[in-house]
Amino acid sequence: MRILITNDDGISAPGLAVLETIAHDLAGPGGEVWTVAPAFEQSGVGHCISYARPFMIQKIGPTRVAVEGSPADCVLAGLFEVMNERPDLILSGVNRGNNSAENALYSGTLGGAIEGALQGVLSIALSQYFGPGNRDLDDPFEASLAHGKDVIERIIANTPKNQPDYQLFYNVNVPPVAAKDVKGIALVPQGLRPGVGFHTEATTSPSGRQFLWIKGGNQQVQTAPGTDAAVNLDGYISVSPMRADFTAHDMFDTLGAIAT
Repeated sequence: MRILITNDDGISAPGLAVLETIAHDLAGPGGEVWTVAPAFEQSGVGHCISYARPFMIQKIGPTRVAVEGSPADCVLAGLFEVMNERPDLILSGVNRGNNSAENALYSGTLGGAIEGALQGVLSIALSQYFGPGNRDLDDPFEASLAHGKDVIERIIANTPKNQPDYQLFYNVNVPPVAAKDVKGIALVPQGLRPGVGFHTEATTSPSGRQFLWIKGGNQQVQTAPGTDAAVNLDGYISVSPMRADFTAHDMFDTLGAIAT
Protein backbone atom coordinates (compact mmCIF):
# COMPACT_ATOMS: atom_id res chain seq x y z
CA MET A 1 0.00 0.00 0.00
CA ARG A 2 1.14 3.54 -0.78
CA ILE A 3 0.10 6.05 1.90
CA LEU A 4 0.32 9.84 2.16
CA ILE A 5 -0.01 11.34 5.65
CA THR A 6 -0.42 14.91 6.85
CA ASN A 7 -1.80 16.79 9.87
CA ASP A 8 -2.56 20.28 11.15
CA ASP A 9 -0.47 20.27 14.34
CA GLY A 10 2.80 20.50 12.39
CA ILE A 11 5.49 18.13 11.24
CA SER A 12 7.04 17.83 14.72
CA ALA A 13 3.77 16.97 16.48
CA PRO A 14 3.68 13.77 18.58
CA GLY A 15 0.36 12.74 17.03
CA LEU A 16 1.97 12.72 13.59
CA ALA A 17 4.65 10.33 14.86
CA VAL A 18 1.83 8.04 16.07
CA LEU A 19 0.21 8.17 12.63
CA GLU A 20 3.51 7.42 10.92
CA THR A 21 3.84 4.29 13.03
CA ILE A 22 0.28 3.22 12.15
CA ALA A 23 0.83 3.98 8.46
CA HIS A 24 4.06 1.95 8.23
CA ASP A 25 2.28 -0.98 9.86
CA LEU A 26 -0.57 -0.66 7.35
CA ALA A 27 1.69 -0.26 4.31
CA GLY A 28 3.68 -3.38 5.09
CA PRO A 29 7.30 -4.24 4.14
CA GLY A 30 6.79 -3.52 0.45
CA GLY A 31 4.71 -0.38 0.93
CA GLU A 32 5.49 3.33 0.97
CA VAL A 33 4.66 6.03 3.53
CA TRP A 34 5.16 9.67 2.61
CA THR A 35 4.79 12.46 5.17
CA VAL A 36 3.92 15.90 3.82
CA ALA A 37 2.95 18.09 6.77
CA PRO A 38 2.84 21.78 7.73
CA ALA A 39 6.10 23.31 8.88
CA PHE A 40 4.15 25.14 11.61
CA GLU A 41 0.89 24.49 13.44
CA GLN A 42 -2.19 25.03 11.26
CA SER A 43 -4.98 24.20 13.72
CA GLY A 44 -8.36 25.70 12.86
CA VAL A 45 -7.59 26.48 9.21
CA GLY A 46 -10.27 24.12 7.90
CA HIS A 47 -10.04 23.37 4.19
CA CYS A 48 -8.19 26.56 3.25
CA ILE A 49 -5.62 26.54 0.45
CA SER A 50 -2.89 29.08 -0.32
CA TYR A 51 -4.60 30.15 -3.52
CA ALA A 52 -3.30 33.75 -3.57
CA ARG A 53 0.36 33.09 -2.73
CA PRO A 54 3.01 30.41 -3.30
CA PHE A 55 4.28 28.31 -0.40
CA MET A 56 7.72 26.89 0.30
CA ILE A 57 8.32 23.15 0.62
CA GLN A 58 11.43 21.60 2.14
CA LYS A 59 12.56 17.99 2.03
CA ILE A 60 13.70 16.97 5.51
CA GLY A 61 14.08 13.23 4.94
CA PRO A 62 13.84 10.63 2.17
CA THR A 63 10.04 10.58 2.42
CA ARG A 64 9.34 13.56 4.70
CA VAL A 65 8.53 17.05 3.47
CA ALA A 66 7.65 20.22 5.43
CA VAL A 67 5.26 22.68 3.79
CA GLU A 68 4.72 26.31 4.76
CA GLY A 69 1.00 25.97 4.19
CA SER A 70 -2.22 24.31 5.26
CA PRO A 71 -3.03 20.57 5.43
CA ALA A 72 -4.93 20.89 2.13
CA ASP A 73 -1.82 22.52 0.62
CA CYS A 74 0.18 19.55 1.92
CA VAL A 75 -2.13 17.06 0.20
CA LEU A 76 -1.88 18.95 -3.08
CA ALA A 77 1.91 19.13 -2.76
CA GLY A 78 2.08 15.42 -1.99
CA LEU A 79 -0.10 14.41 -4.92
CA PHE A 80 1.31 16.69 -7.59
CA GLU A 81 4.93 17.35 -6.58
CA VAL A 82 6.34 15.03 -3.93
CA MET A 83 5.11 11.51 -4.71
CA ASN A 84 6.04 9.68 -7.89
CA GLU A 85 2.70 7.84 -7.95
CA ARG A 86 -0.71 8.57 -6.46
CA PRO A 87 -1.33 7.09 -3.01
CA ASP A 88 -3.89 4.41 -2.25
CA LEU A 89 -4.79 6.14 1.00
CA ILE A 90 -4.48 9.55 2.67
CA LEU A 91 -4.40 9.80 6.47
CA SER A 92 -4.58 13.09 8.39
CA GLY A 93 -3.73 13.39 12.08
CA VAL A 94 -3.52 12.13 14.72
CA ASN A 95 -4.87 15.47 15.92
CA ARG A 96 -4.15 16.58 19.48
CA GLY A 97 -7.74 17.01 20.66
CA ASN A 98 -11.09 15.95 19.28
CA ASN A 99 -12.66 16.98 15.99
CA SER A 100 -16.12 15.76 16.93
CA ALA A 101 -19.32 17.80 16.59
CA GLU A 102 -18.88 21.44 15.56
CA ASN A 103 -15.08 21.15 15.75
CA ALA A 104 -15.20 19.27 12.46
CA LEU A 105 -16.17 22.47 10.63
CA TYR A 106 -12.99 24.29 11.69
CA SER A 107 -10.56 21.39 11.57
CA GLY A 108 -7.43 21.50 9.44
CA THR A 109 -7.14 17.77 10.07
CA LEU A 110 -10.44 17.27 8.25
CA GLY A 111 -9.35 19.83 5.67
CA GLY A 112 -6.58 17.48 4.58
CA ALA A 113 -9.03 14.59 4.29
CA ILE A 114 -11.52 16.71 2.37
CA GLU A 115 -8.89 17.65 -0.20
CA GLY A 116 -7.86 14.02 -0.53
CA ALA A 117 -11.46 12.99 -1.19
CA LEU A 118 -11.91 15.77 -3.76
CA GLN A 119 -8.83 14.40 -5.51
CA GLY A 120 -10.39 10.93 -5.61
CA VAL A 121 -8.29 9.23 -2.91
CA LEU A 122 -9.77 7.41 0.09
CA SER A 123 -9.05 9.78 2.99
CA ILE A 124 -9.40 9.45 6.76
CA ALA A 125 -8.97 12.10 9.47
CA LEU A 126 -8.02 10.81 12.91
CA SER A 127 -8.16 12.74 16.18
CA GLN A 128 -7.43 11.89 19.80
CA TYR A 129 -9.97 13.22 22.31
CA PHE A 130 -8.39 14.55 25.51
CA GLY A 131 -9.96 14.36 28.96
CA PRO A 132 -9.38 13.20 32.54
CA GLY A 133 -9.08 9.57 31.41
CA ASN A 134 -5.99 10.07 29.26
CA ARG A 135 -4.61 13.57 29.77
CA ASP A 136 -2.09 12.48 32.40
CA LEU A 137 -0.99 9.20 30.82
CA ASP A 138 2.66 8.80 29.82
CA ASP A 139 1.34 8.67 26.25
CA PRO A 140 -2.08 10.33 25.87
CA PHE A 141 -2.19 8.99 22.28
CA GLU A 142 -1.93 5.34 23.35
CA ALA A 143 -5.55 4.53 22.43
CA SER A 144 -4.99 5.87 18.90
CA LEU A 145 -1.80 3.85 18.53
CA ALA A 146 -3.43 0.67 19.84
CA HIS A 147 -6.65 0.85 17.83
CA GLY A 148 -5.92 3.07 14.82
CA LYS A 149 -4.80 0.34 12.42
CA ASP A 150 -7.89 -1.78 13.08
CA VAL A 151 -10.26 1.14 12.50
CA ILE A 152 -8.54 2.11 9.24
CA GLU A 153 -8.56 -1.47 7.96
CA ARG A 154 -12.30 -1.75 8.69
CA ILE A 155 -12.97 1.47 6.79
CA ILE A 156 -10.90 0.35 3.81
CA ALA A 157 -12.63 -3.04 3.69
CA ASN A 158 -16.15 -1.57 3.78
CA THR A 159 -15.89 1.56 1.62
CA PRO A 160 -17.60 1.18 -1.78
CA LYS A 161 -15.15 1.26 -4.68
CA ASN A 162 -17.36 3.26 -7.03
CA GLN A 163 -18.88 6.43 -5.59
CA PRO A 164 -20.91 9.12 -7.36
CA ASP A 165 -19.90 12.76 -7.34
CA TYR A 166 -18.45 13.81 -3.98
CA GLN A 167 -16.50 10.90 -2.53
CA LEU A 168 -16.65 9.77 1.06
CA PHE A 169 -14.07 10.79 3.61
CA TYR A 170 -14.07 9.74 7.25
CA ASN A 171 -13.88 11.56 10.56
CA VAL A 172 -12.50 9.24 13.26
CA ASN A 173 -12.30 10.36 16.90
CA VAL A 174 -10.65 8.20 19.56
CA PRO A 175 -12.13 8.55 23.08
CA PRO A 176 -10.35 10.21 26.01
CA VAL A 177 -9.46 6.97 27.75
CA ALA A 178 -6.55 4.57 28.06
CA ALA A 179 -6.17 2.00 25.29
CA LYS A 180 -7.49 -0.82 27.49
CA ASP A 181 -10.67 1.13 28.24
CA VAL A 182 -11.80 1.62 24.64
CA LYS A 183 -15.18 -0.16 24.40
CA GLY A 184 -15.42 -0.51 20.63
CA ILE A 185 -16.13 1.30 17.38
CA ALA A 186 -19.39 3.18 16.68
CA LEU A 187 -20.56 4.31 13.24
CA VAL A 188 -22.34 7.58 14.04
CA PRO A 189 -23.31 10.97 12.57
CA GLN A 190 -21.77 14.29 13.55
CA GLY A 191 -23.35 15.85 16.62
CA LEU A 192 -23.61 19.34 18.11
CA ARG A 193 -22.65 20.31 21.64
CA PRO A 194 -25.53 22.41 23.06
CA GLY A 195 -24.37 25.90 23.96
CA VAL A 196 -20.73 25.18 23.11
CA GLY A 197 -18.92 27.24 20.50
CA PHE A 198 -16.00 29.54 19.91
CA HIS A 199 -15.88 33.06 21.30
CA THR A 200 -13.41 35.92 21.67
CA GLU A 201 -11.56 37.12 24.74
CA ALA A 202 -9.95 40.57 24.68
CA THR A 203 -6.51 41.38 26.03
CA THR A 204 -4.43 44.55 26.01
CA SER A 205 -0.70 44.59 25.28
CA PRO A 206 1.78 46.61 27.41
CA SER A 207 1.78 49.23 24.64
CA GLY A 208 -1.97 49.63 24.88
CA ARG A 209 -2.94 47.78 21.72
CA GLN A 210 -6.00 45.54 21.88
CA PHE A 211 -5.90 41.92 20.76
CA LEU A 212 -8.47 39.14 20.68
CA TRP A 213 -7.94 35.50 21.54
CA ILE A 214 -10.26 32.87 20.08
CA LYS A 215 -11.37 30.48 22.84
CA GLY A 216 -13.29 27.23 22.64
CA GLY A 217 -15.95 25.80 24.92
CA ASN A 218 -16.19 22.79 27.22
CA GLN A 219 -15.23 19.69 25.24
CA GLN A 220 -16.72 17.35 27.83
CA VAL A 221 -20.30 18.37 26.94
CA GLN A 222 -22.37 15.53 25.47
CA THR A 223 -23.89 15.67 22.01
CA ALA A 224 -27.20 13.91 21.28
CA PRO A 225 -27.26 10.15 21.98
CA GLY A 226 -25.83 8.13 19.14
CA THR A 227 -23.68 10.97 17.75
CA ASP A 228 -19.91 11.44 17.74
CA ALA A 229 -18.97 13.24 20.97
CA ALA A 230 -21.59 11.31 22.94
CA VAL A 231 -20.09 7.93 22.06
CA ASN A 232 -16.55 9.30 22.48
CA LEU A 233 -17.31 10.34 26.05
CA ASP A 234 -18.79 6.89 26.62
CA GLY A 235 -15.49 5.25 25.61
CA TYR A 236 -16.13 4.43 21.93
CA ILE A 237 -14.17 5.32 18.82
CA SER A 238 -16.50 7.26 16.51
CA VAL A 239 -16.42 6.80 12.75
CA SER A 240 -18.45 9.37 10.81
CA PRO A 241 -18.67 9.03 7.01
CA MET A 242 -18.82 12.46 5.39
CA ARG A 243 -18.97 14.18 2.01
CA ALA A 244 -17.93 17.71 1.04
CA ASP A 245 -21.47 18.45 -0.15
CA PHE A 246 -23.04 21.12 2.06
CA THR A 247 -26.45 20.92 0.38
CA ALA A 248 -29.40 20.48 2.78
CA HIS A 249 -31.02 17.79 0.65
CA ASP A 250 -33.79 17.22 3.21
CA MET A 251 -35.09 20.78 2.76
CA PHE A 252 -35.98 20.80 -0.94
CA ASP A 253 -39.62 19.85 -0.44
CA THR A 254 -40.03 22.27 2.46
CA LEU A 255 -38.47 25.17 0.55
CA GLY A 256 -40.06 24.41 -2.81
CA ALA A 257 -42.00 27.70 -2.86
CA ILE A 258 -38.74 29.62 -3.29
CA ALA A 259 -38.43 28.43 -6.88
CA THR A 260 -40.38 30.13 -9.67
